[in-house]
Amino acid sequence: MGKDLAAASEPAAAAFREAGAAVGFDLESLCFGGTADELARTEITQPAILTHAVAAYRAYAARGGAPPAAAAGHSLGEYAAHVIADTLSLSEAVRSVHRRGRFMQEAVPEGVGAMAAVLGIDREALVAICAAQAQGEVVSCANFNAPGQIVISGHAGAVDRAVAAAVASGAKRAMRLAVSAPFHCALMEPAAVRLRPVLAEVAFRDPALPVYTNADAAPVRTAAAARDALVRQVVAPVLWEDEILRMVSDGIDTFVEFGPGKVLAGLVRRIHAAATVVSAGDPAGVDAALALVKA
Repeated sequence: MGKDLAAASEPAAAAFREAGAAVGFDLESLCFGGTADELARTEITQPAILTHAVAAYRAYAARGGAPPAAAAGHSLGEYAAHVIADTLSLSEAVRSVHRRGRFMQEAVPEGVGAMAAVLGIDREALVAICAAQAQGEVVSCANFNAPGQIVISGHAGAVDRAVAAAVASGAKRAMRLAVSAPFHCALMEPAAVRLRPVLAEVAFRDPALPVYTNADAAPVRTAAAARDALVRQVVAPVLWEDEILRMVSDGIDTFVEFGPGKVLAGLVRRIHAAATVVSAGDPAGVDAALALVKA
């Protein structure tokens, strides 16, 4: 994860070293050669993905890539967006998400919660299904990823009931996700409570460019608003579809995904088919981004 990027770009390699020094463990070795079990630990996963995203952006910027007009990130990725916007330093962000990951993991005992992807169902219908199937437990929509692609989260039994009801109501497909905790639902409130004082001690700056938030699908432009949105997104649903549509309505038509994989690029295309999208998580992706967006 990121090894080829670091080998090809000294600014990218430096990002991995900086992040490892900030969290106090060998993040570089974990990213480049860690086991699947090690990388699946939320307190490792979050710093690793954040660092990879920032490293990819720095590789791009060092070669003359045009600065973005705005930034956004899905869940954890909102921190990477703020690093790019200079709201936070990489060191501050990676320390924060390391603790965020631990808080989220510890908020719910293992096996108590679950998440599931539900495909091919109207969002209003799924919201109503979750409300009906909670039955004294928690289940709610956690990620509005794209039209017809929604993730639900909550108590395992309630999630299973909602999945069954969604399929009975015409959903094309629904399946449990392999996650370590039920993210972005009310069960994460203990994590949000613990995260708030942590972020209160971090030196936030006013973003140098608009950063669109998951919780509100709207841009923040002040340090205080950025900090507050990062706390609220722990329990709030990720309004990714709304966020991208708001960016499009604000005049953004070209998107570069920095970080591992191509999931967000695929979601953006589903949300707005006319968007120009490229993923830049490795040297070839950085080359593609540079060819698309020249400074």
